[in-house]
Amino acid sequence: MKLKEGFITHESGGEQIMVAAGEAKFSGLVRSNKTAAFIVDCLKTETTEAEITEKMAAKYDAPKEVISADVKKIVDTLRSIGAIDE
Repeated sequence: MKLKEGFITHESGGEQIMVAAGEAKFSGLVRSNKTAAFIVDCLKTETTEAEITEKMAAKYDAPKEVISADVKKIVDTLRSIGAIDE
C-alpha cells in the first residue's frame, strides 16, 4: 500500500498537513500529530502495516500492540478518505 498520488503533505510548526489535489474525491485538510505524520511519511513509499509497526517500534518506546493498533486506526482513516493506494 502507498499514499495515493494527489495527496500532498506539508510540515509546519511540528504539525503535518495533508491536502488532496487533482482528481482526489476527498476535499479537505488532514492535520496530523507526530505519530500520524510518521505513518503518512512511511506511506510515501510502498509498505505494509506490519512494516510501519516495526519502524515505529524501533523509534518509539511503546508496547508493540499499542503501536499496531495506532497504525491500523490511522491507515483505516486514510483508507476512508481514499488516500491509500492498495
